[in-house]
Amino acid sequence: MKLPSRAPFFDALDDVRAVSPALERYTTEVLLGGLWKRPQLSPRDRSIVTLSVMIARHQSTELPYYVELALDSGLEPGEISELIAHLAFYSGWGNALAAAQATRPVFERRSIDASQLAPASVDLLPIDAAAVAQLETAAEHFGAVAPGLVQFSTDTLFGDLWLRPGLATRDRSLATVSTVVATGQFPQLAGYVRRALDNGVSREQMSEVMTQLAFYVGWSSAFTALPIVKEVLEQRYK
Repeated sequence: MKLPSRAPFFDALDDVRAVSPALERYTTEVLLGGLWKRPQLSPRDRSIVTLSVMIARHQSTELPYYVELALDSGLEPGEISELIAHLAFYSGWGNALAAAQATRPVFERRSIDASQLAPASVDLLPIDAAAVAQLETAAEHFGAVAPGLVQFSTDTLFGDLWLRPGLATRDRSLATVSTVVATGQFPQLAGYVRRALDNGVSREQMSEVMTQLAFYVGWSSAFTALPIVKEVLEQRYK
């Protein structure tokens, strides 16, 4: 895996070394030299997971380094653009706007312009039956409580965003599961793990997503998510 050589992240390692030599060693040997090289999940998929966490947690300082790494790992500029738009709905508009600001200098350094990004309006993919059923269930349970939220969920979230072809539904699932764990929205996790499996994420890949997340959301958050993921996987692969 190629690591970006010019990034504030590596400048920051000098500061880390001066304060915590152990952290610097864990970063270079365990995180970058170990975790990111594990074959169970591609560097491209790891980039989706990691960018999602950083955007969800407003970690804009390190974001440019990981955008560089994502581009070097095969994630296209248009896919990063779509990822930021996707996460506006799952981590909040402010976090997505901050991510766009942090990403722009990387795009400019690489001469990435609007011609390489998906336009605002595109021909959408067909909606799948599972999404229709989910929308019908939401309308039945919550339509009287928050009709506006249900309407936006129907028309915009599942009726538009998830159907944009610039980021595969599998990749959107990786991003959403990662964001749900990063923000501690565990009651929502099982549904999105099921959707990820439906969209092509394998059992082994989902397992490795949780390993990747442990380093970026913290061990406690990852272990809090594990029983939920375990139950979904056991139900799916009996």
